[in-house]
Order: sequence, then structure tokens, then C-alpha cells
Amino acid sequence: MSEIVFCKSGGCTAKLGAGLLSRVLEKLPKGPKDEKLLVGFDSHDDAAVYQVSEDLAIVQTLDFFPPMVKDPYTFGKIAATNALSDIYAMGGEVKTALNIVCFPESYSLNILGEILRGGSEKVIEAGGTLAGGHSIADSDVKYGLSVTGLVNPKKIWKNVGAKPGDALVLTKGLGTGIICAADRVGEASAESMDAAILSMTTLNREASLCARQYEIHACTDVTGFGFLGHLHEMMGGETACRIFWKDIPVLGDALTYAEEFLITGGGQKNRNYVGDHVCFDGIPFGAEEVLFDPQTAGGLLFALPREQAERLVGDLTCTFPLAAIVGEVTEKSGPEITVLRESGPEYHPMIGRGCSVNHR
Repeated sequence: MSEIVFCKSGGCTAKLGAGLLSRVLEKLPKGPKDEKLLVGFDSHDDAAVYQVSEDLAIVQTLDFFPPMVKDPYTFGKIAATNALSDIYAMGGEVKTALNIVCFPESYSLNILGEILRGGSEKVIEAGGTLAGGHSIADSDVKYGLSVTGLVNPKKIWKNVGAKPGDALVLTKGLGTGIICAADRVGEASAESMDAAILSMTTLNREASLCARQYEIHACTDVTGFGFLGHLHEMMGGETACRIFWKDIPVLGDALTYAEEFLITGGGQKNRNYVGDHVCFDGIPFGAEEVLFDPQTAGGLLFALPREQAERLVGDLTCTFPLAAIVGEVTEKSGPEITVLRESGPEYHPMIGRGCSVNHR
């Protein structure tokens, strides 16, 4: 089987556009309200949360997609990392996972074995247990996980709740969709692909554990709707924000590829979804595309008090060297999201506790 057949337009670039999905979901019938369902699909959050006792709630999520890289084992690791991330974005701990597999019967089972091996290794790294799964014959490869985690219902992170004056901290660089798109046409450098793969296979577990020491007002993971799409949901129609382009971490040569129009259809869906809420102040086209780019297994985006954000970045940089304060939350007035060309106020991340914090 050729690499081109295996690796099409995959990862989170394959997701339905947020605007289309919202129109479908809002028409679904709603049954009686269950007071123990703390977070459901109506909130556009990262996972569902169901309370089972005063201090315990279940976090449920699932995610699967087609391959975005050529190696089946690496694809399995990326898909699992992406699915597990929703638990961490809610402040939870991974407990169990179930495989979701779509696979052509004409393909070698060795390929499937490598995909599942990569996924299983990431579940183990997350401290979870792979407990089973479901597979169907399909015309194309798709893989992911259904994941169950646990969280204290009093300590759930939702993707809304950011407060004016908060700083916005992003833990990973942007550009995975653009780099993988460039790779599919043979234009991505090995260095850029290595950077993208390292990012997409790095669990958000350590970032989540580290951030629990801080006053997190809102959190989301940056995936298929791109940085700006998830930021729009974080504002929740209640606040606005300023983003400082020069502080945004970008992976490899993603900006160069974007300027050469090596971009994704998913990025254009994101532009259509959230573009009317964004004001770009002197930002070049390539930078806009990076901010709209669908991310696979992207980083966590936190909103928290500015003085705490500086310490958080200092703590994160050992495991997440690209972690940075990328913006600030403001009162709702004018454009919801303003992207400025310059850097934000200077800060000193090394005042954090650094690598001395051990969460394992």
C-alpha cells in the first residue's frame, strides 16, 4: 500500500466545520435536565462531565480521525494523544480508554497492529488502562479513542469563565495542520515535520498537572477549530481579548508554508466560522492562516490572573519549551478578538518553580 493512500487529509483538519456542527446540534431534541450532568454538548466544552458523588465526577470524551502522517505507529500515538487531551483540558485524570477503529480489510493487519501499538503506549503513558474497543471495515483508515477520566466536580475547568485582566497562556506551538499539508505535497522539511510530530505526541498531562496549582478561570485545548476558533469559544460572548502575534509560538516553517499558500481546507472553515469576530491589526496573511490552522493534539490554552501566568510559564517551560503568554482578556467592547502585530508586556517566566516540581 502506498504512503499516499494511507495519508490523506487527516488529523483535526478532517473535522466538520464548527459553524455547520453548531447548526446541527442546536436542533437536537433535549430530554429532561439531569442536574448531575455538569457539562454537556450545549456548552461547546471539551468533554462531558457527570457527577457521581460530592467530590467525584466522570469525564467522558471521544475523538478519532484519518491519518495525517505516513507512519502508522506515529499516527496511533498522535491520535491517542489528541483524544486524551480533552480529559486534561477539563482538569481531569485519565482512567480508561476504548479503541475506535475503521480499517479496510484489504490492508495489511501489520499496519493496524502498529496503529494500535502507538495508541496503547500513549494510554499507558497517561496512566490509563486500555479496556477494549470497537472496529468496523471501512474504505479508509480512521483511529481514535473513547476516554473516561475522573475530576473533582468543584475543580472542573470549563472553556468559559475568563475574566478581564487575565493573561492567556498557550503551551504548544501552532502550525501542525499547515506543516502536515505541506508534507503531503512533498514541501515540508524534515525539521518541520519532526517539530510537528514531537508536538502532536506530547501529552498535555504535565501541563494540566502543573496548572492545578494556579487559579485557572478557563481552559481549552487547541485542536480542530484552530487557535482563534477555540479562543472565540473561550470568550463565550462575555469578554474580549488582545492577542500579541510576536508572542505566538509557531512550529518549524509553518509560517513560511502558509505564506506559500500550503494551507488546509479546515483552516478556511475556521476562518468562515470565526473571522467576523477577529480584527487583524497589520498581521500578514500567513500569520492569519497560522492562527486559523486546525491543530492536531494541540496545546492547552489557559486564562488566569496575570501575576500567576508569569509563574505558570516558568513552571511549564521544562516540558513545554514553547509555552508563552500570548494575550490578555479585556472587557467586552469592540471586536471580540484583536490580533496585534507587536509583543505584549514584558514578563519574567523564570520566577516560577521551574523543573523542581515533580508530578509523576
